[in-house]
Amino acid sequence: MLGTVLYSPGDIRCEEVAEPEILHPTDAIVKLAATCICGSDLWPYRGLQPLNGPTHMGHEYCGMVVEVGSAVTTVKPGQFVVGSFCCSDNTCPHCRFGFPSSCENREFMSRAQAPLLRVPLADGTLVATPHMPDDDLIPSLLAVSDVLGTGWYAADAARVRPGGTAVIVGDGAVGLMGVLAAKQMGAERIVAMSRHKSRQDLALEFGATHIVSERGDDGVARVKDLTGGIGADSVLECVGTQESMAQAIASARPGGSIGFVGVPHGVELDGQQLFFAQKSLLGGPAPVRRFLPDLIDLVMSRRIDPGKVFDLEVPLPDVAEGYRAMDERRAIKTLLRLS
Repeated sequence: MLGTVLYSPGDIRCEEVAEPEILHPTDAIVKLAATCICGSDLWPYRGLQPLNGPTHMGHEYCGMVVEVGSAVTTVKPGQFVVGSFCCSDNTCPHCRFGFPSSCENREFMSRAQAPLLRVPLADGTLVATPHMPDDDLIPSLLAVSDVLGTGWYAADAARVRPGGTAVIVGDGAVGLMGVLAAKQMGAERIVAMSRHKSRQDLALEFGATHIVSERGDDGVARVKDLTGGIGADSVLECVGTQESMAQAIASARPGGSIGFVGVPHGVELDGQQLFFAQKSLLGGPAPVRRFLPDLIDLVMSRRIDPGKVFDLEVPLPDVAEGYRAMDERRAIKTLLRLS
């Protein structure tokens, strides 16, 4: 079958790879309905994250189960499933506490930019939809697997509450999903920080009430202006750079909360500054499995349409163009068509 392999920065190829097989009794094989490129895939693509030789890419997925290991009991062949980018047993103490992305048996998904995928720890990782979804719901169910779940976690970690003010730092796909999540959680004022018209428009469609195009200190000043000098109750940091983290922390009010889900690159924090700021920080790899049942229900009942975040669709053999388009910010998020 065809699959995506990154050889070196900028050198992404679609080539013949081996089909997956059941390796452990807890595995499942899923025939993917769709897959996509994640913003985090751009870090190694840009050379900002080390590679240890050719790397099979992709960790966002949904599709139909075609085979299960002998120990799998919660899903079966013929069911349509969505799974987290982080595989977990969903039974360890960390999973039961609501953090399956810190599972004692955690495995990070890879090789999902291909037609077939082996999913480890299938019982704890996969959630079946109540029935086979209509084709037009596939992009939104794919979004649930990571980008929506991650944006949702940013809002959850930032303690977005009904009637509150939420600021979203970052206008990539995760940030836009953070806007959608904040709207669903009842925030009254939702400030999307973005400089790009197409992303601003989608943020407004997802529920943003204000757009701030300034960055850094100027962006913080605009947030303060909008909040009467107080700052935001909740801030979602969806980038992972020093500038974005500093902007997020400075935009929050004393006692406010920052949910950070952008994978940090070169971020350093000043302990004394944090001490006197009196602001909460919670983040990390999103515990998507915790949210999967509710998010699947929201999509299947058509109450949300996160699939709108995919503004480019290319066939899997043209995956290199999908990466280039996202790298050059010509696309927010690329869906890879498998047939």
